[in-house]
Amino acid sequence: MINSAKQTNPLVSYIKDRIAERPEAAVTFREYMEWCLYHASYGYYTSDKPKVGKSGDFYTSSAVGGIFGGLVARALSKLMGDEWKEGPVRIVEWGAGTGQLALQLLDELQARFPGIYERLTYVAVERSRYHAERLLSLLEPHRGHVQTMEPDQWLAEQVQTDGPGIAVISNELLDAFAVHRIRRRNGELYELHVGWDDEKDCFKEKELPCNNEDVLHYITEERIRLAEGQTAEVNLDASRWLERTAAAVGNGVLITIDYGDAAEELYSPHRMNGTFVCYRNHLALDDPYRFAGEQDMTAHVNFSALIRSGKQAGLADWKLMTQKQFLLEAGILELLMEHASTDPFGPEARRNRAVRQLLLSDQMSELFKVLIQRKAVD
Repeated sequence: MINSAKQTNPLVSYIKDRIAERPEAAVTFREYMEWCLYHASYGYYTSDKPKVGKSGDFYTSSAVGGIFGGLVARALSKLMGDEWKEGPVRIVEWGAGTGQLALQLLDELQARFPGIYERLTYVAVERSRYHAERLLSLLEPHRGHVQTMEPDQWLAEQVQTDGPGIAVISNELLDAFAVHRIRRRNGELYELHVGWDDEKDCFKEKELPCNNEDVLHYITEERIRLAEGQTAEVNLDASRWLERTAAAVGNGVLITIDYGDAAEELYSPHRMNGTFVCYRNHLALDDPYRFAGEQDMTAHVNFSALIRSGKQAGLADWKLMTQKQFLLEAGILELLMEHASTDPFGPEARRNRAVRQLLLSDQMSELFKVLIQRKAVD
């Protein structure tokens, strides 16, 4: 049963108007999710509401102990190696949010790799003006090295180059892209749509025959076979993002950090309800219709599709690992500190606690994956 939406919510009124414009009196779930998250005036991510941390709705790895970004910096220094020995250094972070990961990364480069840092330009790609302003304020100590861009601006201005490689990173970006939701019913494939129930004064879910050619092509390419009654997500925008980003990079490396798995796991019959979930006040909810524009919406990333799209875009060299493996290779165990202090809130204790939390807490280090894709220079 779909809970009633608040009619005082202007986003609800906006979506109702879009529903009324359609002959089928329904919009696709993907459209609904896109408006809920990214509507210019009423979307969750475009609002001034805090999203990450204690006062927000969820935590990210960069919010744990302040060490995650530094480990990404160490990993980049190893990955880029000879490419960053001389000349300009370029790092691009997509979905930079309020800049926590960027601050940790820049601090680490400044302290441990000053030769790289002094030649660095760090571009934070962020579509939320609110987040971009917060980011610039937080990164004020690194002002001469940081600039912000909107996604279309960066894609338009980025010019392929045969010079030093560029590193493009994203952390929990693709899981927040709007998804199509599909369901197998009576042997047929349907796409979930969203309508409006006037009697109950709430959104209602509709199953309409799936005739979206891009969705059907994705299902064929990924060899998806849903069980009867099974629901699943199709994230076309994630693959499109990777293809466009790879095309804009002459040579370099793309690092995608997110929770998800291979297609055979995500679309397995044991996932009858898919992986879609909402987060509000640090609680996981399964109702996307109750708090339109006021909660995070997310679905697991299909890394098989990203690898396939990457190969088509020239990213032939790739490696997929768990976040735990990535952190171990980056040297996280070197951060553990022996100390005699009995203060549980001292800096040594806090850092050791952060290391344990990133490696062991709630199995998140296994659920999160890191995909490293490289466009090699001929």
